[in-house]
Amino acid sequence: MSNRLEGRTAVVTGAGGGIGLATSRRFATEGANVVCVDLDAAAGEKAAAEVGGQFVQADVSDEAQVKVVFEQAVERYGRVHVAFNNAGISPPDDDSILDTGLEAWDRVQRVNLTSVYLCCKYAIEHMRSAGGGSIINTASFVAVLGSATSQISYTASKGGVLAMSRELGVQFAREGIRVNALCPGPINTPLLQELFAKDPDRAARRMVHIPMGRFGEADEIAGAVAFLASDDASFITASTFLVDGGISAAYVTPL
Repeated sequence: MSNRLEGRTAVVTGAGGGIGLATSRRFATEGANVVCVDLDAAAGEKAAAEVGGQFVQADVSDEAQVKVVFEQAVERYGRVHVAFNNAGISPPDDDSILDTGLEAWDRVQRVNLTSVYLCCKYAIEHMRSAGGGSIINTASFVAVLGSATSQISYTASKGGVLAMSRELGVQFAREGIRVNALCPGPINTPLLQELFAKDPDRAARRMVHIPMGRFGEADEIAGAVAFLASDDASFITASTFLVDGGISAAYVTPL
């Protein structure tokens, strides 16, 4: 493993599990100081201990708490070089627009979209004064295609993350701040497992559309995040970075 992130500080939200945990591990392996942010104190503390980083408990949909996250990262490590804004939810009551209530809609928007807005806002503040940085926002392949098995608020929130990332990437490009939207396909994480365990038919219906014939793994996404965080991606900003096993490009899949 390379040391592309040696001496850099990376803030990871949703670090306690899934893609966030896999990325925290990958960042640490590549030499970064990792600030692990999670609402779940036990999971977040465990992740930080594993990677030798700092744990900050926060509800990332709350502005005051997000502000503190970045202040603590700078206080401990001097500056923030990378922000991986990854925290998100996909609850079962977010379904078809015909069935999803306003409370479920608002809750998903707050966690999936407002949190990314807030984390970008405070990351950019610190990165501007320090001369640059890399922001990676977790969107999704559902931001670029439609599905008849809808999670309407989740889909809308990820479309918002994609559009916002593109705009920020353009706005701050000449200040040395790169902003990219990572768009994973279906990934074998506890979140996906929980969702599909409740509806195996939905899982099977989705699996057939993935050309590779499998869900991705969190470590595969972590590799893409580490690339976007590093100088290897120095000419990549405002991008829709798809890591989806080909699903967004498929008309039909192999037999």
